[in-house]
Amino acid sequence: MIVGLVADTAGDAGPPLASPVEEGARIAAAARDRALDVRIAGGVAVALRCPSSRTPPLARSYADIDLFARRKGSKQLSELMGSLGYEPDRQFNALHGSRRLFFWDEGNARQVDVFLDVFEMCHRLDLSKRLLLPGDTLPLADLLLSKLQIVETNEKDLTDMLTILVDYPLTENEEGINLAYIARLTAADWGLWKTATMAAEKADQYAHRIEGFAARGRVHDRLRTLLERLESEPKTRAWKLRARVGPRVRWYELPEEAH
Repeated sequence: MIVGLVADTAGDAGPPLASPVEEGARIAAAARDRALDVRIAGGVAVALRCPSSRTPPLARSYADIDLFARRKGSKQLSELMGSLGYEPDRQFNALHGSRRLFFWDEGNARQVDVFLDVFEMCHRLDLSKRLLLPGDTLPLADLLLSKLQIVETNEKDLTDMLTILVDYPLTENEEGINLAYIARLTAADWGLWKTATMAAEKADQYAHRIEGFAARGRVHDRLRTLLERLESEPKTRAWKLRARVGPRVRWYELPEEAH
């Protein structure tokens, strides 16, 4: 669901809109019109889903647009992006097109980064089955997890985490932030668990530093619930074996290395 924006421009094949959030809604509508499995990801998706993103202290600017799509539909996606006024990064796409694509909006000096089936940044997340769930954006749990998996979080990442947690409760299903899903993934991957717990602690600390943030108590409670669940979830044998090594060996990739 897109909150507060009416994405009624599926037939609009004009140039990309100046606002990345409005443009994200336009891309989502166009993909829906063509029955393509494409989801908005990243900060723009948070803006589309979360009302709190539009008012201080959680309002922020957005730059590039991130998408998630099926690898088997990459040709149709490229055709869609061309019809919406984007130019492909031919060199990058030729080298990495089996898992990732770049498109350029030259008029607004903006890029669209498309992940195919698998999200690979600091950690690898296979989200292909998550495209079976309805919606114009990735599910809330995946939006939060895409921020929790960042080792070197910045203020925008932390703000996005808080925004999701302000507006949606932790649940055992997709009605809110699916905590059971996040806990299951981290219980099978010590590295992801390590980074996610570190990022959650950073988000809690950041919430207490934001002046005038009236919802910090709600966020604190939800983050403590999240951390308690990640700690108590039964771990796999692979998790336990990797935990013996601990942080002596690096457990994450740097985004530059993942390209």
